[in-house]
Amino acid sequence: MLPSSSASRAGEPTSLAWRRIGADGSITLEIHAQPGAKRSEVSGVYGDCLRVRVAAPAVEGKANAALIAYLAAAFGVPKRAVTIARGETARRKTVRIAQPRLRPDREW
Repeated sequence: MLPSSSASRAGEPTSLAWRRIGADGSITLEIHAQPGAKRSEVSGVYGDCLRVRVAAPAVEGKANAALIAYLAAAFGVPKRAVTIARGETARRKTVRIAQPRLRPDREW
């Protein structure tokens, strides 16, 4: 049997609905954002999404900017390497991280 596209390297779980790893090494995350938190942090899984609390209000793109900054710092990439592919104005977002240097998603 061939490994699925969500199959992972040694020591990683093989089936996480909120994470996809591309052939180019990019990571795509399904995120449920919760703006207006005291601090930005991952707070678990919400259905088939990763729940991320964001320390910015959902006003004029501030929460999206804070989410991008948080994920960029967590994955060790510049902010330009983190893009919101879907869900700019929704709580549920699809976010792509290009060439991550760090892999905090392995512990989430």
